[in-house]
Amino acid sequence: MHHHELQRFDQLERLKAELKTPRKLPLYLQILVGMGLGAATGVLLGPRAEVLGEFGKVIIQLIKALAAPLLFFAVVDAFLKTHIRARAAGVMLTIGLVNAAAALGIGLGISNWLRPGEFMKLKLAGNSDAASALAGKKIDFVHAATGIIPTSVVAPFMENAVLAIIFLAVLTGLALRKLKNEHQGPFVLEEVVATLLRVTEIILGWVIHFVPLAVFGVVAKTVGQQGFAPLRGLATYLSVALLGLALQVGVVYQLWLWATVGVNGVRSFWRGSRDAIVYALGASSSLATLPVTLRCLERMGVSKQSARLAACVGSNFNHDGILLYEAMAVLFVAQVHGIHMSIGQQCLAALSCLVAGIGIAGIPDAGLISLALVLATVGLPIEILPLLLTVDWVLSRGRAITNVLSDIVMSVLLDHFMEPEKTTRSEVVA
Repeated sequence: MHHHELQRFDQLERLKAELKTPRKLPLYLQILVGMGLGAATGVLLGPRAEVLGEFGKVIIQLIKALAAPLLFFAVVDAFLKTHIRARAAGVMLTIGLVNAAAALGIGLGISNWLRPGEFMKLKLAGNSDAASALAGKKIDFVHAATGIIPTSVVAPFMENAVLAIIFLAVLTGLALRKLKNEHQGPFVLEEVVATLLRVTEIILGWVIHFVPLAVFGVVAKTVGQQGFAPLRGLATYLSVALLGLALQVGVVYQLWLWATVGVNGVRSFWRGSRDAIVYALGASSSLATLPVTLRCLERMGVSKQSARLAACVGSNFNHDGILLYEAMAVLFVAQVHGIHMSIGQQCLAALSCLVAGIGIAGIPDAGLISLALVLATVGLPIEILPLLLTVDWVLSRGRAITNVLSDIVMSVLLDHFMEPEKTTRSEVVA
């Protein structure tokens, strides 16, 4: 087994061990308890519960602060551990971009069509300021493209400028990859980057443990000031997001399969994918599901080379569930605040979603973390995020299932478009 594969499976074993760590209550149950206690506290305290909402602001600010270095180290780590030959990369990139474009299109399309944010009536401070600021923010794509190049190394991290962060990460990753190729023996900097990524993940994990407290505070403040009407709007938000994920799986992936493997192949696909789907539903992580995904692909008759290339390496980039969710959520947040986003602003948001998710799809709560960055990039308020967390334990499972199916579809299509004997083990080079 290659060095990259060993590292990947070491990461899987660590993640599975963390998932098995005994807790008094799983995180999603803690969030539900926090939501219930927050609602009761809001009823009891009324407007006086406003101060409790500060907990949510603190947690989101911490997530926002840590998201930028996490994204940077994740991209650099992916460059150091992954090298794909041109032909395989071209096929994977084409399939991945089609799926990503479809996911972003569905996310933006259903949000523009159904406008779920209008069902949540919130009186949030600063609505008019945010609306006027975004309304005055005209998108010049030539200026936006040149704006990706930062004026300093530090500025993108201070401003949470996701496109500039990705630009720096790609440059750093390419340079370190060149050094690694020139270096004989173990490359120390690879372990340094992996360690920094892991440290950031650990700190974020600590912050995530306080999310139920943030949910408690925000729900208490919301119910105390505005009653239960805003919480009913979350049902619409949840329904629209799940509809979008269902369209990605039931339409986009089905069309791919019908066009390549035919009706009988589609039936075999769904029979063979069942174990991975059920496991993703429980684990809420496409990375933790990877061993089951590989086992399913083996039973489906997909070559080991295509399976490892698409599912192991491709899992850094196959995050259709996160992309669709973020595109929908960005417009939802804008609609809640009464902010109109132009086509140009929506395109910038879509591009930000695309690059913000690179390399972090397997990280727990990746959707929430990158969403905070995307909202900051397009200039939307982030105060509502703790409220969205009340239903995110459902959405995270939907995103994980979609991401797992994206890996499986990619493997099947790669096996179809490339002759197995030419997809050699040398396609993946440590």
